[in-house]
Amino acid sequence: MAPRLKKILMTAGPTREVLDPVRFLSNLSTGEMGYALAKAAASKGYQVSLVSGPTDLPPPKEVKFFAVTSAAQMKEVCAELFPRHDALIMTAAVCDFMPVVAGRHKIPSAKGLTLRLRRTPDILASLAKRKGRRVVIGFCLETQDLIRRATKKLAKKKLDGIVANFYDPRGHNPFGKRRVEACLIDAAGKGLKIANRSKSQTAKILLDWMESLVRHSSK
Repeated sequence: MAPRLKKILMTAGPTREVLDPVRFLSNLSTGEMGYALAKAAASKGYQVSLVSGPTDLPPPKEVKFFAVTSAAQMKEVCAELFPRHDALIMTAAVCDFMPVVAGRHKIPSAKGLTLRLRRTPDILASLAKRKGRRVVIGFCLETQDLIRRATKKLAKKKLDGIVANFYDPRGHNPFGKRRVEACLIDAAGKGLKIANRSKSQTAKILLDWMESLVRHSSK
């Protein structure tokens, strides 16, 4: 455990944005990576708060668990919890878009439908703006130009590090219990590659990496 870090706030899973009472926009995230991180951090002695979107996973033991559904709900809970933690690791795959207007009743399937969408809140960027001495690590997933796009997000959101995951629908699939191929990139642009590791193994590597970032910044 790094000396500056005792309490870690984590997010996991997808978020959902309601189209009507029975339909929603979301993504393929299962929460496996975030839950593995929460378990690994708790086993190292950290006090962990996990804010999770809908998943089929049981809440990890020895972790304070907060269930949410939408991006707005996740933002509200994280904003309240963030000041009481020393670090944020945001693995959640927040749905990027939401309907401008959600239907109060089920939209008839026989009708044609054109959706008007708007962006959901950028939770990570809003929290990183007021991080102070806290450590903030984000996740991203790209289908092309992985390192350049991840590095751009890292700088734009003023993160201490970012976990860059590559997804090829015809090749590597990072979702669920599948093994991880990723790159950990710090604020200086230095990368650490992770190849063919389980998510529990990746969680341990990521926590060690985060601790090394803290030790380096304290020198």
